[in-house]
Amino acid sequence: MCNQNAVKLGVALAALTFWQQAAALDVNPYIRALGGVNSESGRAACFKLAGAGAKYRLGNECEIYGELLLGQELTKLQDGTTLKANVMLSVFSPTSASKMLTDNSTYGRLAQAYLSAEKLSALNGGSLWFGRRYYKREDIHITDYFYWNPQGTGAGIEDVGVGSVKLSYALFREDNQDQKQYATRHDFQVRGIHVNPNGDLELGLSAIPTSGNSGGGDNGWAVTVQHRQTQILGDGWNKLALQYGVGPGIGLGGTGDLAAKSDVKRLRIVEGVYAQVTPQLGGMLTAVYQKDKSNTGDQTWSSLGGRLTYGISQHIKLQGELGYDRVKPSGGEARNLTKLTIAPSYAWKGTNFWSRPEVRLFYTYAKWNDAARLAANGSTDSAVASLSSSGVFAGQNHGSTVGVQFEGWW
Repeated sequence: MCNQNAVKLGVALAALTFWQQAAALDVNPYIRALGGVNSESGRAACFKLAGAGAKYRLGNECEIYGELLLGQELTKLQDGTTLKANVMLSVFSPTSASKMLTDNSTYGRLAQAYLSAEKLSALNGGSLWFGRRYYKREDIHITDYFYWNPQGTGAGIEDVGVGSVKLSYALFREDNQDQKQYATRHDFQVRGIHVNPNGDLELGLSAIPTSGNSGGGDNGWAVTVQHRQTQILGDGWNKLALQYGVGPGIGLGGTGDLAAKSDVKRLRIVEGVYAQVTPQLGGMLTAVYQKDKSNTGDQTWSSLGGRLTYGISQHIKLQGELGYDRVKPSGGEARNLTKLTIAPSYAWKGTNFWSRPEVRLFYTYAKWNDAARLAANGSTDSAVASLSSSGVFAGQNHGSTVGVQFEGWW
């Protein structure tokens, strides 16, 4: 009996310890899913222009995608230093009409796994970290476009305080699991340079030496200069980024083609603005200009679009998104794509621009020219392949999808 009581007590203490530890666990899930039917009576089709770096995503993401980020504080020292562990799992499954043209398998990944020592007094509140992580990424939400994306597997010193300025350095060897060759990439960032009321400059330098890779290209480098304006109509903001890269640095923060020589160059300008204009009306606008140069030819990609949301009642909002992409290769005809989506939506937690989770009934219409259709031929990207001569809208330069889309984060 005594042994049984001891076992029960041990189990109870173990359960209590587990509960206390689990209570400190940070859980941050994200999920999106889309299903529907296209105007040719097949399953949902999505639309993207060949050569464009992104697509407008409302009613235009033919996939099921989920992330689960788990964070655990392991210990906290008397001086305030904390040691944390973070793990993120992700899963992806395509649902598009053109998925037979691509690798349509469902797969899961260990997207992030890293340890960090944070709030170090010796670094004026900075951190040390190592592992695989999404590192200081900058994106435009309505296109899911990560234009400054130095993520990867490595280690670094982050946000070392020098007055109001934060200094960071990271060393990476692998951007993601799809990178076929390892490459050394040094990332330097300076953030928090106050230049006007509620406005900061943010500077980045990425260096990819030939000694750290076997791709056969030249030394690569990239610079990013970004101005961030905050507190626009409350929580609104504006981001304007100028980026320039050479050789393998054309990834503009990440690792580009390791075989690229110094004659390969990329210039990019990205503008993004968000504001909740009134409690009912919110929106985001974006513009991109990108110029690629090499000895095999030049190409220019430009994009302009936006999304508006309007709250009709406590849980119902109407969303509309219009986007235009144009790609002009040197010596070739310009290709273009215009995409429009209307989506009445039900949101569980209010109807502002960022309210999630929400479910949307949507209608998406897209129109493209002959050059876009021909450039899409042979593409393994299902959204690009929808435009092709052999795609679901074969022989046509327009198409649509009606369906349901869910997006949520907690």
